[in-house]
Amino acid sequence: MAGAGAVAGTTVDTSLYPLDTLKTRLQSSSGFLAAGGFRGVYAGVGSAIVGSAPGAALFFVTYDGLKRSLSSPTHTTTQSAFVHMTAASLGEVAACAVRVPTEVVKQRAQAKQFPSSREAFTSILDLRKSRGWGVMARELYRGWGITVMREVPFTVIQFPMWEGMKRWAAKRDGRETATGFQSAVFGSVSGAIAAALTTPLDVLKTRMMLAKEKVSASYLLGKIYREEGMRAFFKGVEPRVTWISIGGAVFLGSYQWASNALGGVN
Repeated sequence: MAGAGAVAGTTVDTSLYPLDTLKTRLQSSSGFLAAGGFRGVYAGVGSAIVGSAPGAALFFVTYDGLKRSLSSPTHTTTQSAFVHMTAASLGEVAACAVRVPTEVVKQRAQAKQFPSSREAFTSILDLRKSRGWGVMARELYRGWGITVMREVPFTVIQFPMWEGMKRWAAKRDGRETATGFQSAVFGSVSGAIAAALTTPLDVLKTRMMLAKEKVSASYLLGKIYREEGMRAFFKGVEPRVTWISIGGAVFLGSYQWASNALGGVN
């Protein structure tokens, strides 16, 4: 299961990477054109490649393991939804151990703060010489809190919706589980909805990771609202929704196919 998740995650992250770059540049405080515009849309892809497989594997191992442990045939719909929300949320927290450092490095390269992800990463590592290991680690994990705050609501919206649609399809078709294709369609729909609703948190995460100095989420929230208005919190929503919608189809369709092949829980 972890292997399927890792392959799916890497495939999604690399093939749809230009959309992620455009989203980051639209959300950048320096402006879309100053952050690179349509040029070099694969900037920072090295970081995404390195972090994608282990991040996806960590998520699926945690999610599937917890879902298997906590699920019961006697659960009501509400209880099942709670299990899925809990498993998915903890899966995202686990994945953030890898996702946050790679996001910090990737986004700084995407926004043209550095020529490549390698140079962005090196600049953070160099902090251990001038300011110590603690500062280096904090910089590498800058935005951890807001990333978790983005991922947990995202999964709380997406996964119960996805699992609920799968149960509906399986019951309608008289099957034990949904098919991989059905899972892909439902993953796309639920992912698109969750992506749109959590875009404001994604904007905050991007601004925090790209800021020259470490700032709090509350400070950024007020600053963006005062200087740019409410519309700024939905910058990049179009590429974000498109990317996650397609990615959700590949990611969750692959997961369901592997789960069905291995006789996993619904």
